Amino acid sequence: MPAASHVYLRGPGEEVVRAPGLPFWRDHFAMLGRLELSLAAGSYSLQVEHGPEFRPEARRASIAAGKRVELNIELRRWADVSSEGWISGETHVHRPVGELDLLADAADLDVAQGITWWNRQNPWAGQPLPAALQHRTPGGRVVQVMGGEDEREGGALLFFDLPRPLAIQEATREYPSPSRFLREARRGGAWIDIEKPFWWDVPLWLAAGVDTIGLAHNHMHRAGVYEGEAWGRPRPLDRFPGVSGNGEYTQEIYARILEAGLTVAPSAGSASGVLPNPVGYNRVYAHTGVRAAADRSYQAWREAVLAGRSFVTNGPLLLARAAGGLPGARFRLPSGGELRIPISGKVLGGDPRLKLEIVHNGRVVHSAPVKAGDGERTWYELRAREPGWFLIRTVAENSRTYRFASTAPFRISGKDGESRASRAACRYFLEWIEERRARVRLDDPLQKSQLMGEFDAAAAFWRRRLDLATAD
Repeated sequence: MPAASHVYLRGPGEEVVRAPGLPFWRDHFAMLGRLELSLAAGSYSLQVEHGPEFRPEARRASIAAGKRVELNIELRRWADVSSEGWISGETHVHRPVGELDLLADAADLDVAQGITWWNRQNPWAGQPLPAALQHRTPGGRVVQVMGGEDEREGGALLFFDLPRPLAIQEATREYPSPSRFLREARRGGAWIDIEKPFWWDVPLWLAAGVDTIGLAHNHMHRAGVYEGEAWGRPRPLDRFPGVSGNGEYTQEIYARILEAGLTVAPSAGSASGVLPNPVGYNRVYAHTGVRAAADRSYQAWREAVLAGRSFVTNGPLLLARAAGGLPGARFRLPSGGELRIPISGKVLGGDPRLKLEIVHNGRVVHSAPVKAGDGERTWYELRAREPGWFLIRTVAENSRTYRFASTAPFRISGKDGESRASRAACRYFLEWIEERRARVRLDDPLQKSQLMGEFDAAAAFWRRRLDLATAD
């Protein structure tokens, strides 16, 4: 049966080749079935991909003038995580609505969140809204068409499951605060996602209440990285240099959020249509327990993502459990004793050199090589004597980009249900707010006063958390 796929075709001089009439972005197009192209004589390279559960297939061919060359590509699996109850999706697709069905099928992506409105752009204005916010593709995937993005001086927030766009089109670079729209979306029952952890307004948004945060985000590309933090809070280059620096900085900020005692699940998005990625390069797998494709639903995926029964990835497939429990599981310390948690799982995919890490209360407590396709293994026994959290991640050795996978956190509560909140983490976000406050440039005194009120409210939230903190 023909499968839709992403095709990377280059001709003489490594020139990117487009296929007329098919969805194209930067260096690839999407297709289904048979394709005939009229090409000039020369040497060509071809790579066909269908998401991380299938082996990429590469070919080279030399075409002589007037000669016909036929290539038949068979896509073969090296993983079938859907058979174990996992379904995949991503939260950040900037491609035309009319292309989304083929693109989701080509990426083997079960759920695609289309971002169709954002600052200065609302294609739904003056148009009838779609009768349904989601639909099934010919391949049985789910496409959402009403995702939105507020991307301004403080960074970017993503909004899902609203019946219509928010009225953000007249907002200026700094005013009104994105927190105003966040609260409006929250009242409307939206899923609210912080698109990247290093945006300047992250401490404000955490204080206002969000659901997820982009751990596998669009600065991580299939063939490279966006090394900087754009207009976000810059990373310390002495600690986070080079190609992996932005990804490692992202991981550290997320650890600080967890250390502050907040429960924010990880998300993933590629921003195909803005940044170089194909749809589905960064994705989040959520465990719903559903195995039959026809029974997979957006609602089940959404609930599992928000509950943290998930892992994010842009390459390796990390199927990890702790004492048999999925990511998001909660444990309780025994009275006066030590909790021992065996951590096990398997890694699948094509990255040849991988390192497995276990992060417990902000520290890497285990690091060892792991081999994809090596079967189920017990990796480590975590020993805990205090409340907190831990997660499992695997990072590939790759000189061009940051390839990794990470589970959502597991939680450990005290014998009486108490959780962990670190004073250092709370101070970190308080200092961040003051740095952000000093960057504000607004001439209108009323607007500036209102914006400062948002910073005051967020700082009060973090001071309360600091007062209630249970650990250094």
